[in-house]
Amino acid sequence: MNGAALCVSRGVARVTDTALAPYQSAVIRIGFSATWLLFLLRELPHRQELYGPDGPWSWNLAHQLVADNNAFTALLWFRGQFWFETVYALAAVSSLLLLLGWRTRAMSVLFLVGVLSLQNRSVFVGDGGDNVLHLMSIYLVFTRCGRVWSLDARRAARERAARARGERLPDRVGPALWSVLGLALAGITATGRSDGEWFVPMLLWAVWLGLGLYWLVGQHVETAEPRVLLDAVANILHNGALLVIAAEACLIYATAGWYKIQGSRWQDGTAVYYPLHLDYFSPWPALGDLLSASGVMVMLVTYGTVIVQVAFPFTLFNRRVKNVLLVAMMTEHAVIAVVLGLPFFSLAMIATDAVFLPTSFLLRLGGLAARAGARLPWPQGRPEPAGPRGPGEDGPARVGFPA
Repeated sequence: MNGAALCVSRGVARVTDTALAPYQSAVIRIGFSATWLLFLLRELPHRQELYGPDGPWSWNLAHQLVADNNAFTALLWFRGQFWFETVYALAAVSSLLLLLGWRTRAMSVLFLVGVLSLQNRSVFVGDGGDNVLHLMSIYLVFTRCGRVWSLDARRAARERAARARGERLPDRVGPALWSVLGLALAGITATGRSDGEWFVPMLLWAVWLGLGLYWLVGQHVETAEPRVLLDAVANILHNGALLVIAAEACLIYATAGWYKIQGSRWQDGTAVYYPLHLDYFSPWPALGDLLSASGVMVMLVTYGTVIVQVAFPFTLFNRRVKNVLLVAMMTEHAVIAVVLGLPFFSLAMIATDAVFLPTSFLLRLGGLAARAGARLPWPQGRPEPAGPRGPGEDGPARVGFPA
């Protein structure tokens, strides 16, 4: 009994004292923000037809749908070209800043608003990856995904170095950004623009109030207990969100695999052949013909896809087998991106798979990127190394806003 209690105690301490998988969460942040940013840039010439106020899915139809399903979209708060362009631009800018890890918590909220606003405005735009992006944009708000490989991590390193020298670096940008976003949120709430859908407005207010409390504690409370408590709450939310992301990935693959088993074309080993010869999914017809020329290859790819998707959730406790299947799935998505012309679906799935990547591999990858960056002519010298903070140590929380 004592052994079981000790094991539970250690597990609780690990979940509350540490934000687990900082490198995996950073890759997820970079992957999804890059996917959404690239999509917005590619569709920039077609944005009016996809999401504009005078697009095929008209303003009135969108209003009727949102009234029925209570979905959240800022594009229906005001009608007009200026508001549409503003929301589209903010969606792109927030994606870029989240990619860079600047004020990560605030940018993850704006990223969520941008994704939901555009996707819920025109629900028939997407290729399957939009559903994954829709869910992950919500989960990212709860993660501490800016602790490594971000501008926030570099800022935290500078602040820790300043405290070690007995100095204090004031954070003026954080309070200013918090005030502006608070005024905007209060205005939207007071005018009733967000009526109908309750979850997203409640989440926005909760994050805004939490950031304010974090800053007040860091600025005006001398004892360590309130900071430790807030860190514990943030770590629990982060670890819970990563668990949900991992479960979501397993559910996607298990569902896809078991549904494939029921299909006759997947049973006879010919399913992969048909999408390779559909005009809509053939950006490179010659490549599709080459891959489908061998019946044995088509059969192996068809059965291999089903086996990998069904087996993956059961291999999570065997690291070697899991890593092999992970490489196979990422390779499959990369092939889908090129051969079937579905780059954003593939990028979204690869970013989701990143939650299972080994930390040792990500550290080696980060080391290669750091060595490559060290060769660049930085204007003020080399960038400072930024690693994850230890338990109970959260640089920005003590002098400013958290990452």
